[in-house]
Amino acid sequence: MQLIGMLDSPFVRRVAITLQMLGIEYDHNPLSIFSSYDEFRAINPLVKVPTVVCDDGTVLVESTLIISHLESIAGRSIMPERPSEQKKALQLIGVALVAMEKVAQRIYELKIRPDDLQYVPWVERINEQLASALGWMESAVSNRGDNEWLFGSCVTQADLTIAVAWRFIVHAAPTEARLEDHPALVAFSERAETLPEFLACPIS
Repeated sequence: MQLIGMLDSPFVRRVAITLQMLGIEYDHNPLSIFSSYDEFRAINPLVKVPTVVCDDGTVLVESTLIISHLESIAGRSIMPERPSEQKKALQLIGVALVAMEKVAQRIYELKIRPDDLQYVPWVERINEQLASALGWMESAVSNRGDNEWLFGSCVTQADLTIAVAWRFIVHAAPTEARLEDHPALVAFSERAETLPEFLACPIS
């Protein structure tokens, strides 16, 4: 199995850490959708990260769909077992994914689109949506004990995705991730980033 994409993408990093947690062996090919466009396109004409190339040559895209496949071949999941907790975990994963998407939209709008074509009301809307997601995540991880994750003592996909999202936001949109406004996320992220699975997949 081959994972393609740079770890500065939170979607790629989310899959990489999941691979580590599930104990699935894989090769990492850190191609960029920008600087390695032609090489990437030869593997996957969609030029979409993350891309996973399975051992039989099947090409998969979209992090959540890839993770579903990984759990099926591992024979286990890192989602909570109780249906009520699964529903809550899916809610929080969705919020974290929206946060990632909004930062990606900021990057495309502010760093790739020419200045004279940028639409300020759209950027303001993106920032509002990102702020809402950050507030939701901050509330979710508040009041946790030193050895407690969102659903107990074990890391779930919700913990993983929130931690990856926060680290990405701090890296790519620091003006929107004021540390003093998100103390719980700061502490939560610092704890997650010490885990061996996270250390094995440092943000690029």
